[in-house]
Amino acid sequence: MTGQFSAGQSRTVQQVAAATEPVAEDPRQVLVTSPPRRGGLTIALTVIGFVLLSAILVVVVLYLFLVLGPTALLYAAILAAVPLAAVLLGIRWIDRWEPEPRGALLFAFLWGAAASVFIALVFSGLTQAYEAQHGLSGSPAADLFETVVQAPIVEEFAKGFGVLLLLWVMRSTFDGPVDGIVYAATVAIGFAFTENLQYFGLALLDDNGIGAVGAVFLLRAVLSPFAHVMFTACTGLLLGLAARHTGRIGAIGFFVLGLIPAVLLHAFWNSAGYWADNWFGYYFTVQVPLFILAIVGVALLRRHEQRITRERLAEYAAVGWFTPSEVNQLSTGAGRRQAVWWARRHGLRRQYRRFVTDATRLAFTRQRLISGKDRIRTGHDEAALLERIVADRRALAALPPLLVLVPRTA
Repeated sequence: MTGQFSAGQSRTVQQVAAATEPVAEDPRQVLVTSPPRRGGLTIALTVIGFVLLSAILVVVVLYLFLVLGPTALLYAAILAAVPLAAVLLGIRWIDRWEPEPRGALLFAFLWGAAASVFIALVFSGLTQAYEAQHGLSGSPAADLFETVVQAPIVEEFAKGFGVLLLLWVMRSTFDGPVDGIVYAATVAIGFAFTENLQYFGLALLDDNGIGAVGAVFLLRAVLSPFAHVMFTACTGLLLGLAARHTGRIGAIGFFVLGLIPAVLLHAFWNSAGYWADNWFGYYFTVQVPLFILAIVGVALLRRHEQRITRERLAEYAAVGWFTPSEVNQLSTGAGRRQAVWWARRHGLRRQYRRFVTDATRLAFTRQRLISGKDRIRTGHDEAALLERIVADRRALAALPPLLVLVPRTA
């Protein structure tokens, strides 16, 4: 491998400088358009969204403070941090190939921790008021309805709607099923974290003390930290498919389709206490295999992302934007690790990781362009990323060639 960062550099600069033509009729022909300025409306909506979520979060925290008290809430937060950390590590593993913007992930977490919980609390309060008015409070039928019907429908709709909002707003970075799963998992763990605060806090206030806390911790932090993630991931998966195959309005249909398995899995999980004679037997024979199947599915989706990266970057390599060796590096995990190690040895790790991120986003932007969805906006995004690739190469000009060839993998 020679000329790793210098080959094609002069051509890329000339292409960016001369890029004034519109997006080509053939979506596989690499042409560039001038990127537009970001509108102030998007920034304003983003600020308003975070302000509203922050206000809702304050309301939810105040509710928990009044119900649990400061001491129980503090200890509950410490306990809830354990499953939170485990799930966030899992999300990081899923999101490593093409990381999502941190601001979008923060919005997803806040939506789950605040807005989704608030919606669930409102519906729960309305249901309890209705049951009290009609003398149904505490009845087996009322408990069954709240647990198996209301909670799965309301909670999955509330969580999934946050992912739908992200799809509507983040079209330029919401590229496919893996992104949908990442956003859905982040929303879900936000919801689960707040829910765990309530469960752990109530257990701490229980007369059984440590025994009650241990039982709740075993169930929610050890046996099922990924439960909400698995449910909502169904909606995220379908919305990820919507990102590739339809527009904002059509995504609503995918959203409804995704809610069906999400609600059914949630209801199935919640109903186990009513019909499973051996709960642990049910858990290890049903839930554990489902979890393993989910991991396998995500791994296959990640391999598909690598294949897309290779195919799309090869198109750019054919016209001189990348060298074949760079395509090998950027489209394999081993190649990226080797190149990052090499860049770190020369003090350019941060610059090379930015190059990897931009190249990967370029590949998925190209995929959207080929699919024919939002061609004008996607063409502008492509132009902006190509300019960033040129800037990345300039930042890496001092990096000597990497002489070890990365083997090509499927």
